Amino acid sequence: MEWINYHHLLYFWMVAREGSVARAAERLLLAQPTISSQLHKLEESLGHRLFKRVGRNLVLTEMGHTVYRYADEIFAIGRELQDVVKGGAQGSPRRLHVGIADAVPKLIAYKLLEPALALPEPVHLVCLEDKHERLLADLSVQGIDMVIADSPAPPTVKVRAFNHLLGESGLTVFGRSDLAARYREGFPGSLNDAPFLLPSNHSATRRLVDQWFRQRGIRVAVRAEFDDTALMKAFGEAGVGLFIGSTVLEREIGSQLQVQVIGRLDDVQERFYAITVDRKLRHPAIVAISEAARNHLFHAPGGSSHASAAR
Repeated sequence: MEWINYHHLLYFWMVAREGSVARAAERLLLAQPTISSQLHKLEESLGHRLFKRVGRNLVLTEMGHTVYRYADEIFAIGRELQDVVKGGAQGSPRRLHVGIADAVPKLIAYKLLEPALALPEPVHLVCLEDKHERLLADLSVQGIDMVIADSPAPPTVKVRAFNHLLGESGLTVFGRSDLAARYREGFPGSLNDAPFLLPSNHSATRRLVDQWFRQRGIRVAVRAEFDDTALMKAFGEAGVGLFIGSTVLEREIGSQLQVQVIGRLDDVQERFYAITVDRKLRHPAIVAISEAARNHLFHAPGGSSHASAAR
């Protein structure tokens, strides 16, 4: 078995953190050529480029991002070990690594994860945001404990995963006060030709909204599309267009962004899932997240977790 050279990994990790070989060399008290040489050896041993040069800057490649996440965890565990040996971290918090699909609204993610931080036993949350499929790949190698997503892991995915439905929410159309005054009356027919800000095509919410528009013969003027729903809401707050948000967040969205409810999309429900490698949830923090979501955030009927296999 070929082992990773952890000195090389440390140099890589420091360069990624500092953003350049020069700054990493200063932190490590080493010469720049030494670090560059060790980085090259690490790339050779792994068989992948970890950095690419963009102008005068070093930027992580996709594989570089993956290696960095593992390196970050390795050295975090090393620091914990040192603390335990020195007697300074007895009863240190249990870690929970959560992957959050980028299509999940930030406020939904926060409200889902909040119960984990209220447990009697401290929990150290490590949150990673990425595309759904990349998070499932991390889940398959146990790089993370759970994925929070707006759609289940598909049956075609080559990962043994189970989809735990956390709950459902309706969808609401929001807009700045001047737009709300213009488009609220006659809803939903009033939405024809209305300026809209929408999630990007890869999100489950976008597919639901597009279907709802088609079924009612509504054609909107799409002003912009976003992967980041927080950015979409910022544009909405500025009055660039109407936007869609989760009905369970109506109060928070209205108060935080100073926007108003224009109407609700009848018969449309977005869903949120906790995806794990276990059919039955075992991690205390994940159990708390699931129970709070179903019983309080989404008010799911029955209050019991239901898991379906992805394959």
